[in-house]
Amino acid sequence: MIDKLQTVRKALTGISGVPVTPYKGDGSVDTGKLETLIKGLARAKVHNLMAAGNTGEFFTLTMDEVREVHAVTIEAAAGNALVSAAVGRSLTEAKALARDAIAAGADAIMGHHPMDPFAGPSYQAGYFLELADFSTVPVIAYVRNDSFSVADFRRLALHPNIAGIKFASSNLMLLAEVIRATADAPAIWVCGLAEGWAPAFYAMGARGFTSGLVNVFPDRSHAIHKALENGNYPAARALIDPIAGFEALRTKYNNGANVTVVKEALGMLGNDVGPVRVPGVVALNDEERTTLRAIVERVKDEALAA
Repeated sequence: MIDKLQTVRKALTGISGVPVTPYKGDGSVDTGKLETLIKGLARAKVHNLMAAGNTGEFFTLTMDEVREVHAVTIEAAAGNALVSAAVGRSLTEAKALARDAIAAGADAIMGHHPMDPFAGPSYQAGYFLELADFSTVPVIAYVRNDSFSVADFRRLALHPNIAGIKFASSNLMLLAEVIRATADAPAIWVCGLAEGWAPAFYAMGARGFTSGLVNVFPDRSHAIHKALENGNYPAARALIDPIAGFEALRTKYNNGANVTVVKEALGMLGNDVGPVRVPGVVALNDEERTTLRAIVERVKDEALAA
């Protein structure tokens, strides 16, 4: 298990890409297109693929569809990228998904933040701890708000089977505090808010970042990662500026357009992966699509010119 933890932690200091879930015309998961997408991300040397994560529309997939996405991703990655299988919902369901993903060959389990509206923060931390106790591969805790206490975060970071914490809050002062409070813990703190926030997270002591952009422009994500690892913040900002509008679009409608923007950008590059399922924003409006197309064309042109 120690070797597994080291492998997962190393991958977490890189790019944790979250693949979209393609759909057929009838709305079912298009496993053929998913396989092609995953093979492309593995060839692009994305360090960690979070199968059925939020950009993969975890909460609109059925349990069987989540299992299907896990299995296709693991097989298509073929050991060329680490695969973290996303699990969640009730703790019982999360454990069941984790058990099946591990049997299918997942390298790690990524636990989604428990979304019960009546959950107590320390008990949400307990959810991750129970999942880590249960899992026979390393666990990544995906924390989406700043309601946990520093003591809760310390419990997570010190658990022997938690490889890292995907911190998806913009509360950078809390991030700095919990990193200071867990200096003796081996867990990796990962930027869970994508490329745009990564420089600030790196400055606070986090490593690696999650990415939806990687579905569309993996070379850009790699270049940003390289700049940050080298401590070259001006270069990182210069690479992030052209995709800032992309990320801003994703935050519209209370983040309801998060996946929509990624899927429509893929379509603009000739890879139609179907619409987003309700309650996500099914499609962008004309003005938003025009803005997105300009960003996609600019980044594509920059890539060709490089």
